[in-house]
Amino acid sequence: MAKHHTKTDHRADGAGLLAELDSGPDGVKPQPLMKRKEYLRELRRLHGELVAMQEWVKSTGAKVCILFEGRDTAGKGGTIKAITERVSPRTFRVLALPAPTERERSQMYLQRYLPHLPGAGDVVIFDRSWYNRAGVERVMGFCTDEQVDQFLRFTPAVEQTIVDSGVILLKYWLEVSPEEQTRRLESRINDPRKVWKLSDLDLLSYSRWYDYARARDAMFRATDTAWAPWYVVHSDDKKRARLNVISHLLSQIPYTPLEHGDVVLPKRQKAHGYDSDHLMVRHIPTPY
Repeated sequence: MAKHHTKTDHRADGAGLLAELDSGPDGVKPQPLMKRKEYLRELRRLHGELVAMQEWVKSTGAKVCILFEGRDTAGKGGTIKAITERVSPRTFRVLALPAPTERERSQMYLQRYLPHLPGAGDVVIFDRSWYNRAGVERVMGFCTDEQVDQFLRFTPAVEQTIVDSGVILLKYWLEVSPEEQTRRLESRINDPRKVWKLSDLDLLSYSRWYDYARARDAMFRATDTAWAPWYVVHSDDKKRARLNVISHLLSQIPYTPLEHGDVVLPKRQKAHGYDSDHLMVRHIPTPY
């Protein structure tokens, strides 16, 4: 059972986060890549805890909102998949909003995200979120400097309102090294299973590493708050990163596993003359 840890105060200027990005957590040297067998063993255990958390969310009417941001190729999609693959999609909803329509562009920037916030018994995961404005939109010139400044000024107050309404809001930034990003992008180029992941925007963002770094730093300084802190995840080792995110996520939700009664399967009814041999159906080929 995961224990709920009270959040400590976080510096609003994001200085602690920025110090971590260059050296890794606490300046510790990277560990060897995690072995698949160890990863699957730990993931199985954590999946059981996520199911327990899910049942607690449903029974208590809790509202959980999780944002994933980070460098391209940092592993956001794989981390979200690891979180959601053993839970109910009716409770855990994953959102990756497309580019805004003309009408949405005319609205207040955060307006199109607000209807997707969780209601009672929901866990909503944003695969990129309103922070697009502080990252890709800023770097690629999809918005003005004035719009970015306005976003960075107003977002902490909006997030405080979200938290004050009873939503547990968690914000994760996945950070990957330039060397590992290069390796992952090259693997997308050379692997027909991954080529769909490679876009023109990925290539542009790759060439603008330090523009993204500056945008990230400004975002942290403005929006890393006591009520909605950023949590940095170093993801060169995808397996460790996924486990670390799930473990941390569980520590932030004050769930307690629900007690289950003994379940006994009932007896299956007798055929009473039923026979399917006369039914003509088409079967798929069985080459395997």
